Amino acid sequence: MKQLEGFGKFLESLRGKMSLREAAHKSGLSHAYIRDLELERNRSTNEKINPSPVTLKKLSDAYNISYTDLMAKAGYLENEQELMAEQAEQEQVAMSDAMYIEVTSKEIIFHTRLGQINRSVNSLLDFSLFLDQLDEQGFKKMDTDLFVNLNYVQKYVEREGKLYFDPLGIGKYVVIAAIRQKKYHDLLIRSVAANTGKALEFHYDRNTGTAEAGFFPLKFPG
Repeated sequence: MKQLEGFGKFLESLRGKMSLREAAHKSGLSHAYIRDLELERNRSTNEKINPSPVTLKKLSDAYNISYTDLMAKAGYLENEQELMAEQAEQEQVAMSDAMYIEVTSKEIIFHTRLGQINRSVNSLLDFSLFLDQLDEQGFKKMDTDLFVNLNYVQKYVEREGKLYFDPLGIGKYVVIAAIRQKKYHDLLIRSVAANTGKALEFHYDRNTGTAEAGFFPLKFPG
């Protein structure tokens, strides 16, 4: 594993003006460990340390940098030809055709309207490229191993946490985690409105003091 020379300084530059405690809050790592990574040594033992792929994923999210790029600079992706081959393989699966994707430790399962496509996770590079492309394609993480393409969601049953891919809610659906439902509630409502050609209409409930969103068909002149 050939790490970028001065990788610790590189991590420090990514953090920029962000404080160590803020970086810790965003990444879920301890501020002391982040500083150790920047110094490239464990300050308690004075031993050299290298971040794991899991740690790098947390830092890539916190610093808004490509996971693949960070993995490469950390020395995990050394072979450029391997990188190009893996990218070509990744392109064979059209992520935009998937309504939702399930991820396990060994494979990625793409669920499309025509069925499902199973693809093995062959390397860290393979997986990092996959993670980088998800958000770009309109996917959001809705559970530990579930990523949903919001471009296909056509019905949202809030009380059951269900997302349907047909407007009548009689076909295939997924159930999302409560914490994700709370996080993406407004985004889900807007996505359903956009995907079904309906506009949002808000009703204020004086009893509860809250506004509830509903839908009505868009009307065009002519």
